[in-house]
Amino acid sequence: MLTGLSYLGFQRSAPGGTPFTGRAAATGEALPGTFHSASPADGETAARLAQDAFPAFRDLPGTARGAFLRTIAANIEALGQTLTDRAMAETGLPEPRIKGETARTCGQLRLFAALVEDGSWVDARIDRADPARSPLPKPDTRSQLRPLGPVVVFGAANFPLAYSTAGGDTASALAAGCPVIVKAHPGHPGTAGLVAAAIVEAARTLGLPEGTFSMLYDHGHAAGAALVSHPAIQAVGFTGSRAGGLALMQLAAQRPQPIPVYAEMSSVNPIFLLPGALAERGAALGTSLAASVTLGVGQFCTSPGLAIYDQGADSTAFRASLAAALQATAPAPMLNAAIRQNYQDRRAALATHPAVRELFAVPTPHSACGGAALYETTAAALLADPALCGEVFGPSTLLVAADGPDEMLALARALEGQLTATVLAAPSDLPTQRALFAILETRVGRVLGAGFPTGLEVNQSIVHGGPFPATSDGRSTSVGGAAIFRFTRQVCWQDTPDTLLPPALQDANPLGLRRTEDGKIS
Repeated sequence: MLTGLSYLGFQRSAPGGTPFTGRAAATGEALPGTFHSASPADGETAARLAQDAFPAFRDLPGTARGAFLRTIAANIEALGQTLTDRAMAETGLPEPRIKGETARTCGQLRLFAALVEDGSWVDARIDRADPARSPLPKPDTRSQLRPLGPVVVFGAANFPLAYSTAGGDTASALAAGCPVIVKAHPGHPGTAGLVAAAIVEAARTLGLPEGTFSMLYDHGHAAGAALVSHPAIQAVGFTGSRAGGLALMQLAAQRPQPIPVYAEMSSVNPIFLLPGALAERGAALGTSLAASVTLGVGQFCTSPGLAIYDQGADSTAFRASLAAALQATAPAPMLNAAIRQNYQDRRAALATHPAVRELFAVPTPHSACGGAALYETTAAALLADPALCGEVFGPSTLLVAADGPDEMLALARALEGQLTATVLAAPSDLPTQRALFAILETRVGRVLGAGFPTGLEVNQSIVHGGPFPATSDGRSTSVGGAAIFRFTRQVCWQDTPDTLLPPALQDANPLGLRRTEDGKIS
């Protein structure tokens, strides 16, 4: 499984591409296995196989795609400690986190399996003909969602399982009926190889078309860029930096046939702490915020980077408990050297900003580690310099003192698009809380009225997306059942013989689906 060769359908690529190794996040030492970057010919083969597999895979019944997703989940679980140990070594993440992420990955796969097995997600709509209608006869029209075609998915640095080879983008695309080519993240190539083997084995065991799934290694960007530009590819899924997402969007837009890029890019996930909540439970809120900021060494896309409070409120207990909890959190290894360097650079920019005060930065005992840090500024400074709202990917947060509720509301209006925003309030805060919710609904994909945004529930109603630049398309989600809709489009059949219609639209309703028929839910 760790031969270091790309998966081109059921085959392995030939060795010869630029070699690289996976590295231990905690020490930088090379891990077992030499990986070979995919050649242009490998990318061409993977794209052609996916294109050839699409017609047959698209037309598989939901029960067959559901069986595929469930088999992938079972195969991943069967990897057991081998997968856990490799992912821990490559990312520096602790065993409970990796095992939890494995469970989430398999849960996502089974969630989409249940969705496609039910089948009603295709939104079948039927309006029957009425030849006698006056002044013009009414035609028979029928529509449903159909898959777009082959999809490229880029593995994410911070989630080696849940947002990578068999993560949410891959699961939702396969569920929709789209073949997938994964560009493995070079930060955890061994983990990617183990999971890719589980997917390929599932496809082979179930007799699916070769090309339903492929995975390419590349230590650089050439293989991914070539795939996005390939005419067979019809959509892209990406989780990473704003620079990376924008580069992929530009590539996709420059094609003769532009395609959608569903990129999750950056978010600071502001927390609004209202006076009543600070008075009621300020110390508890400080401790909980610190836990959210430092979870996973702050390397979550939902980590709260801004904590906004009314400077007229009593924030003493909150600030003291927040500082104490952050300072008590031991530094831990970050995912890789590039992420660690970016964290240090962003902290340095905050510390030297004339409108920002560094309250403390926890010393790190090892160069691979990231330590907690706390900064403070004012809402007026943020409104004057929006760059202060930029994401700092690591275990730090910026306290923001607002001059009353009006300045809080002004800051909410000025925010860029975010994945989440949280308003922590007491009953006495209801007027301001209501006004904040009305604004934040236009700025984020998920508004929290309690708790903290790290820790994402995976279900049918969750939204993990948000207006640009949180994501490239704020109308979609990358987590939960609705993620399947990103990789589909509506197709309508007019006056088409029943035998030529997809089963979901045939008169007899052979799939037993819930449908909209002549304006009514059947």
